Amino acid sequence: MSEFNSSLAETKLVMSSDMADQSLSPNARRAVVASTVGTVIEWYDYAIYGAASGLVINKLFFSSLSPAAGVLAAFATFAVGFFVRPLGGIGIAHIGDRFGRKPALMLTIILMAAATVGMGLLPTYQQVGLLAPILLVFLRLVQGLGAGAELAGAITIVAEYAPPNRRCFYTAIPSAATVIGILMASLAFLTVSYVPEETLLGWAWRIPFLFSGVLFLVAVYIRQHLNETPEYVEAMEKAKMRRESQAVPIGELFRKSPRELLFGFLSVTGHNANAYILSAFALSYMTNTLGMARSDGLIVVVISSICGFFGVLLFGRLADRIGSAQVYMIGAAAVIILAFPMFALFETKNVLYCAIGMGLCYTIGYGAMAGGQGAFLANLFPTKYRFTGIAMSRELSGLALAGPTPFIAASLVEYSNGKPTLVAIYLIVCSIVTIAAVLAGRRLSVHT
Repeated sequence: MSEFNSSLAETKLVMSSDMADQSLSPNARRAVVASTVGTVIEWYDYAIYGAASGLVINKLFFSSLSPAAGVLAAFATFAVGFFVRPLGGIGIAHIGDRFGRKPALMLTIILMAAATVGMGLLPTYQQVGLLAPILLVFLRLVQGLGAGAELAGAITIVAEYAPPNRRCFYTAIPSAATVIGILMASLAFLTVSYVPEETLLGWAWRIPFLFSGVLFLVAVYIRQHLNETPEYVEAMEKAKMRRESQAVPIGELFRKSPRELLFGFLSVTGHNANAYILSAFALSYMTNTLGMARSDGLIVVVISSICGFFGVLLFGRLADRIGSAQVYMIGAAAVIILAFPMFALFETKNVLYCAIGMGLCYTIGYGAMAGGQGAFLANLFPTKYRFTGIAMSRELSGLALAGPTPFIAASLVEYSNGKPTLVAIYLIVCSIVTIAAVLAGRRLSVHT
């Protein structure tokens, strides 16, 4: 109870300057922008690799394998980045909880951008042989270390700035930014997909990866010029005082909030399965399995991503009215209902019908789960180890599910001779787990 009162008092202190008009202060708005831009880059980097996995990675780095084996190998390297994300989440969240949010957010962006630009400069298998996929895996590991704490940090800092009755909406903004990253990645590959395949595989595939460097410069500029509010400075001072007197944040998390961590971890299951089916696997399925043109598949992803962006913001607003847990479960229920219809619409190979199926899963399924997730996870943990709690909930789920999902889905399709039935069932099971975890976890929230 004393821990709850302490956490609540800290939250009231952080929000006191904004409570009069229930809007963000100028400094807080800059923090939201800085967090959001970083999240865009995180998901641009990951979506770029996800899109490239189904289009060019298999041909450039695994050309010695059969087409089906090459796709599986490409998705396996996609999953590799998720194996180290919990390590990045632990290390960088430790910095964020003990020494302040800003240095943690700077570190995440540097690691992610360096890895993505590095991928755009890699030699291919034909040029250096086995060294090419080895270097690719190494850069995926670096990328995973940085991404392990980026969105968790964004949600943490926004949640601590936002007025209590707008927490869901403001924490939905970084989640909506994930869709912007996916959209930008899809547009980048849509642009280069119109060039002849020889040109695409020769040099054009590098452009989307190298563009991450431009985004990186913008993000670093914004984060360097982020004015820390007095409340944020005070939080950093408290962190310095706790260095010798209090345990490591992750130790406190496992000792004091094991149930919250468990339900936070399980709650992300349906969201991760749905998000990575949509952002990484669907494009490969439409182009490699169904035989749709690359440009048509990318158009479907672009349209659906736009729908998802507005869906996240819409459901974030709704969550402030009816509760983050309720909206979270609406999204999971929508995926259960839409899983089979989406793949049925994919089977038509019609761009409009495919966009409708994928757009519905993005708007309602992804939109509602992303719109409710930020506030739901932030409410599970007290301020002193909130960053670590959110990072561990998300990244342990990422290790277990998000990274392997495209590989699992591709394997299920291969096992089913090109049929998506098992993938749809996989989505449904994961979404049922989310509903059960949210129902259990909402009773443990430290905030209303």
